[in-house]
Amino acid sequence: MNQQAQHIYSLICKAVETDQLKLPTLPEVALKVKSAVESEDQTAADIADLLIQDSALSARLLQLANSPLYRARHKIDNLQTAISRLGLRIVKDLVIMLAIKQAFKASDAKVDQQFRAIWQCSIDVASVSRVLSQSQGSLESEQAIVAGLIHNIGSLPLIELAERQPQLFEDLPLADAIPMLQSELGKKILSFWGFPQMLVNVASEWNQYEREHAGDADYVDLVQVAVLHTEHRPSNTPEDLTHIQAFGKLGLDPEVLEFDSDTQSQLDETRESLMQI
Repeated sequence: MNQQAQHIYSLICKAVETDQLKLPTLPEVALKVKSAVESEDQTAADIADLLIQDSALSARLLQLANSPLYRARHKIDNLQTAISRLGLRIVKDLVIMLAIKQAFKASDAKVDQQFRAIWQCSIDVASVSRVLSQSQGSLESEQAIVAGLIHNIGSLPLIELAERQPQLFEDLPLADAIPMLQSELGKKILSFWGFPQMLVNVASEWNQYEREHAGDADYVDLVQVAVLHTEHRPSNTPEDLTHIQAFGKLGLDPEVLEFDSDTQSQLDETRESLMQI
């Protein structure tokens, strides 16, 4: 991080501390559902009672539960049925997915346009992450989607700040500032939301292609490889992908970045379902 980037980061931290710049927040109902499921003493009826407090969130949850993502044999038309069929943990992850979309909404039209472009990137990466996770016994599909959706969330405060104070980016253009700063800001946002460390790591490390670690593949590995399967590669992507440890961790060939027809069909279905969020 160069001096100008460090200066901008310091200004953002100060603006957050003094409430001049708000970090993205999750809806209150989503936070309640997250907390209730993690407490492990709630029933499907309890979670339904929480969700019904937010009619828009409830409606979108039912829509997602009936999407090709979950291949429901019969239409699910009420919350308790959706929760019972899918399970509390999956419902919690779905609610978090739906809530994350709220962070990508802006009141300013210009900012909103940029947020939409980033959200499309998030959906593309999340879709590939889910498909890739299905061959990994230790990585869960819903968590893979969440990891893909939040990997670049640290760019949002930067975009808002650039719109409010463009003079800050005269010496360091926004396009250069985002790769330098989004990891630290993503880490700050997800910690603020109380996300587990494995997802905080995604936001802070997904673009560190020199990254190495012991043990099995994790969600950072998954998102790194997923990004490289899309058109959203960051500027620091190395030309030689064979040195990226994530491919080996996932048991994938870095020279084969195309999917067979069945996998591509699953990818298209996943992307279509996530577009409904």
